[in-house]
Amino acid sequence: MQRLLFWRINLDKYYQQLREEKIIDEIEINNFIANELIYKVDVERLMKDDALVDGYLTWRHSVVDDTLKMIDESLQWRKEYNVNDLTESSIPRWMFETGAVYLHGYDKEDNKLFWFKVKLHVKDAKTTVDKKRYVAFWLERYAKREPGMPLTVVFDMSESGLSNIDMDFVKYIINCFKVYYPKFLSKMIIVEMPWIMNAAWKIVKTWLGPEAISKLKFVSKADIQTFISPEHLPPHMGGTDQFKYSYPPLPDDDFQSPISENGPIVSEDESEVKDTESECKESLESSFNTELALRPKKVNFVDDGVKPDDLERQDSSSRLRGARKPLTTFKGTLLHVSPAEELSFGSRDTEKKCLIILNNVTKNQVAFKVRTTAPEKYRVKPSSSSCEAGASVDIIVSLHGGFQASPQDRFLVMAAEMEPGAGAGSPELAQFWKDVPKAKIMEHRTKNIQPTASCGQRPVGSVLWAASCGQRPVTTDEGLEDDQHKLCSSR
Repeated sequence: MQRLLFWRINLDKYYQQLREEKIIDEIEINNFIANELIYKVDVERLMKDDALVDGYLTWRHSVVDDTLKMIDESLQWRKEYNVNDLTESSIPRWMFETGAVYLHGYDKEDNKLFWFKVKLHVKDAKTTVDKKRYVAFWLERYAKREPGMPLTVVFDMSESGLSNIDMDFVKYIINCFKVYYPKFLSKMIIVEMPWIMNAAWKIVKTWLGPEAISKLKFVSKADIQTFISPEHLPPHMGGTDQFKYSYPPLPDDDFQSPISENGPIVSEDESEVKDTESECKESLESSFNTELALRPKKVNFVDDGVKPDDLERQDSSSRLRGARKPLTTFKGTLLHVSPAEELSFGSRDTEKKCLIILNNVTKNQVAFKVRTTAPEKYRVKPSSSSCEAGASVDIIVSLHGGFQASPQDRFLVMAAEMEPGAGAGSPELAQFWKDVPKAKIMEHRTKNIQPTASCGQRPVGSVLWAASCGQRPVTTDEGLEDDQHKLCSSR
């Protein structure tokens, strides 16, 4: 394997960024692939993805020989556990139903929480391989959905005992972060560890190694809030998160329908929403701005299946006033989505709106809907509709008074191509989303930021949250022709 790759370290840069010199022995690569020791696609990715190589290199302190050994072990592990082929259907259903391992919530540093409910784990040699593949499924799923973002592992030890501890399984989890997913681990929090397990966890410390030992945190219920806010902790840890694990769906699918212009809409069955015009008006007058409240005729935009263009042209200038316009574009397979990375809400009352622009790049009508992890905070218009071929839709996302935008708030834009002549009313769209195969749905994720700089400046730490076949974000100059999308909004 060492004859396949060689990286030269550039010592002039602080992070010792590598420059890849692709010294490739094609014969040996083919032998590895032919013998089914590694995936061809993993080798190809390694050759192209500087960030991936940099992750391995950084984790091994820029020691090239150690990095090569780590990569070799990682590639062979991926093949052994068929990581590239892991899907929800390839994992035994009972593992999902047990709820012993799942992703949910965030820590104070905005890292996703990877929960291990130790009391639900029972050591059984017959299921060890399946359990390891189950962990790999979650890690690979997260790596693809939120690339480059670290995880915080939480071992919930409450009500657990020695019968729940499988040291081989724990060692495997640690290896996942030491070898297979470098730079993935933010910290590992062990909550309420029984004293009888002290000896076992001393062994775990030796497995972590010096580069990761500082990431291990032993906490009680009293001090776990040092790392995780109460809203992301369950009640038995002193938190306020009322989340209860159930399957299906997968718990990291925590996006819900935001509050639309005409009240809450359950996107799984929007045809059941029967808000009257008077109810809409009352809702608007109590929670939205006066300008829009005086236009109840626009309330039925989504329910009536009216196309965006029909109403937007009438008063687009007034409706978009004060909305922060996006400066970047994500080029998806069905829609170009602006912004590419984040919504930027300010702290002033005049900075409570953001604009999402969807541009249909297909030859057919595309259905879309917007979901969020904080539906109580935001009002979206439209939250669900369709976009004609070649057309664009402006979506206003408004932050309710009394709420602050949080980096932990996510938005998910879902899109799927419709058949020619398909109806676009609310009942038709509701049925469409029930029937459309998951594989045909394009998803694009964004996060929130609260900028400290002026509009238009890219904030430090902004991150792309996208999950559509690895397409890259581009600047507005590449993706948008309308100059108004390049301007900062008036405040």
